[in-house]
Parts: sequence; C-alpha cells; structure tokens
Amino acid sequence: MSARSDVVAPPIAVKIVISGGFGVGKTTFVGAISEIEPLVTEAELTEASIGVDDTSAVSGKTTTTVALDFGRITLDDALLLYLFGTPGQDRFSFLWDDLVDGALGAIVLIDTRRVEDSFPSIDYFEENRIPFIVGVNRFDGGMRFDLREIRDALGVSDAVPIVECDARDRVSVKDVLVALTEEVLTRRLG
Repeated sequence: MSARSDVVAPPIAVKIVISGGFGVGKTTFVGAISEIEPLVTEAELTEASIGVDDTSAVSGKTTTTVALDFGRITLDDALLLYLFGTPGQDRFSFLWDDLVDGALGAIVLIDTRRVEDSFPSIDYFEENRIPFIVGVNRFDGGMRFDLREIRDALGVSDAVPIVECDARDRVSVKDVLVALTEEVLTRRLG
C-alpha cells in the first residue's frame, strides 16, 4: 500500500520564551506580534504586593502576570511559533521549568532603568544552557546606554547577542525574534 500524497503533515510547533524583570514589557511584546488574541494571566496589583513588587520605575503599572502570557505566530503551513511570557517576579519562578521545557530559545527583555532585574532570567538560561538573546526594550524616559555598557552591566559574554527593540512595535518584535532564530541556528549548526 502506498502513502497518500494528499496527506498534509501537521505544522511543526516551536516554543520561544520571553523573560525578564517585573514590568519590562513581556506581555506587551507577546501582544504586539501574536496573530491571536494573546492569553494573559494579568492580575491587579494589591496591597499584598506592597514591598514585594517594586513599582517605582513603572509607576503606572497596575497589573502583573501571575502565570504566563501566550501568543502564536503562523510562519507558514509547516511552522507555528508559540510565545510564552514568564512572570517577572521571583516569587513566580517555580513556574519557569514548565514554561521553558522544550523551548528552542529565549529572549530576556531588559529595561535600562532596572538592568539588575534581568539577572535572575540570565542566570536561569545560562545555568540551563538554553540559547538566549537580550532585548533592550527602549522605554520613553529610559536612559540611553551603549550596548557595550549594557553587556558589561549584565556580565554576559560577547557570544550573547544584544539587540534594541520597542516591545510595542510589531516590526521591532519581529526583528528580535529573527535575531533569536539566527542565534539558535548558529549554535546548532556551528
């Protein structure tokens, strides 16, 4: 019996993780590019978060991701890209192993006003040998730094790509995803 030629293989699903500190733009990043209405698990900040969540640099922030953000991009009939945004606070880090399981790679978003908030994400991906790049999310009013200064502040090697982006802009987000894809391919084929 011969195989049917009209049978179409299901698309390959690729998982990408978007990580970083509290209020750095992960939910916005996923929402800017997702072709579907993103699944977000935002909850209102409450009095219980006072002293736990530092909102001083993001004073207008009233919600926080408490589990994950999820979006999807169909690249073609054969390839789907699933985006998983992690919560930014350390108290939700117990979710990371499940969110990252099977990921092709990760993007660590940073805010130059709070570079140190990205350290737990960078440490996690380095310790677990997950390919990642750094996306410098340019906020209005954020300090401008040379990418070399950012690399030094983060303590990441020259092998880790650092790209600038605007998490609100679809084209900018696409460029970051392309940079991550190139990094993963370079590591796997290099």
